[in-house]
Amino acid sequence: MRNIVFIVFSAITMLASGQVVTLDSCRHMALRNNKEIQQAALAIDKAGYQRKEAAAAYLPQFDLTAGYIYNSRKVSLVKEDQMLPTKSFNPQTGQYDYNLLIDPSTGYPMQVNGQYVPTTVALLPKSGLTYNIHNLMGGALTVTQPIYMGGKITAMNQITDLAQQLAREMRESKVEDVIYNVDAAYWQVVSLCAKQKLARSYVNLVETLDKDVKAMVKEGVATRANQLAVDVKLNEANVDLTKVDNGVTLSRMLLAQLCGLPVNTMMALADEGRDELGAQLSPTTINMDDVYGKRHDIKSLELATRIYDQQVKVARSEMMPKLAAVAALHATNPNSYDGFENRFGAAFSIGATLRVPLWHWGGLSNKVKAAQVDANVKRLELDDAKEKIELQVNQASFRYQEAFKTYEATKANLAQADENLRIAGIAFKEGMGTLDELLAAQTAWLKANSEKIDAEIDVQMTHEYLNKVMGTMNY
Repeated sequence: MRNIVFIVFSAITMLASGQVVTLDSCRHMALRNNKEIQQAALAIDKAGYQRKEAAAAYLPQFDLTAGYIYNSRKVSLVKEDQMLPTKSFNPQTGQYDYNLLIDPSTGYPMQVNGQYVPTTVALLPKSGLTYNIHNLMGGALTVTQPIYMGGKITAMNQITDLAQQLAREMRESKVEDVIYNVDAAYWQVVSLCAKQKLARSYVNLVETLDKDVKAMVKEGVATRANQLAVDVKLNEANVDLTKVDNGVTLSRMLLAQLCGLPVNTMMALADEGRDELGAQLSPTTINMDDVYGKRHDIKSLELATRIYDQQVKVARSEMMPKLAAVAALHATNPNSYDGFENRFGAAFSIGATLRVPLWHWGGLSNKVKAAQVDANVKRLELDDAKEKIELQVNQASFRYQEAFKTYEATKANLAQADENLRIAGIAFKEGMGTLDELLAAQTAWLKANSEKIDAEIDVQMTHEYLNKVMGTMNY
């Protein structure tokens, strides 16, 4: 923000000092201050971040997960104290036998209520199998390394790289649009300034005639009707001058706005005082392959087509197996690895995951086909754009040549109008010509000058437009 304020302040200081502003200066101010170009630059930055994000998918991913749970009760593995029968080694059988109570009368183990009665038991108290899990905490540090993702990671990296190039091309397109709009506003100011100068000259011309006619009326060699006719022409000339003055002011405001300056900034342009802009017919050789290689919109469509081709690969990757290696370090409290003591216990694990799509009722294959259709649509858009651009370039070339021929014709017409005005003025003063003939000669002179100004500016703008459509703008 401070940079923008400094640029605007510097420009205002330069204009206040009376320094003349060139077309190149207007272009630079517009490029620095234009909001759309600033947005396009931010889009390039965003695409760069997305490219880095896609590149990170090649690297292992580290994640930390932690959790805490409060439980209202303890957990016990048994309902009550457990008494388990024991065994002793029997040397005669070579096996372990249960220690059971022997009935002396029978010599066999005694049963009470259908159950054998052990002589010794192992006590498992309930308290020893009860664990405090009021505060349960756990965490895991996991590392995941993609090994094969069906080509998706490579395709996404290609897409983000192409997207960054596309953002740059779109910014260049915005730059060319801004340059062309600034040029149009600049030459409009120059044109209106020339017409303002012409309108003032015409007013002076008619005012001189008005004085002469008034003197002739006093001398009786001209009628009151002649004076009224000149007065009407003078009023019309003053009205036209007012319109041109307003047009110059508004056009300067438009140029200032495009340059990022306050609209009330009045800029003195380098070309506004020139009588001749030196319009010349520049030779143009049209090679459509060169044009396609320089046009930013064609480059953008080509990049978009390549992006859609990569989107097909992304869609196809959903049908491919996916393999990744996984490692984790996990810890729990209570210690689930050592008797559920109230302390942290840690362990690590290493493994791999494999996901193989088997059957999705044609959903994945149709997704690939849809992506292929989008890619084909972009190719058709590219071909259509090339056909339209070829027509556009040829039309611009014809318009430029036509504008130059018109300019040459207006120069010839202006020379004739100057001569007719000179002859009509002499004839009127000598009494050999009428006032109507002189007024008609003055009107024709005004029209010829105005047409010459329009034609001269038209040569500038059609040449600039031709450079724009051919991708050869100089900035």
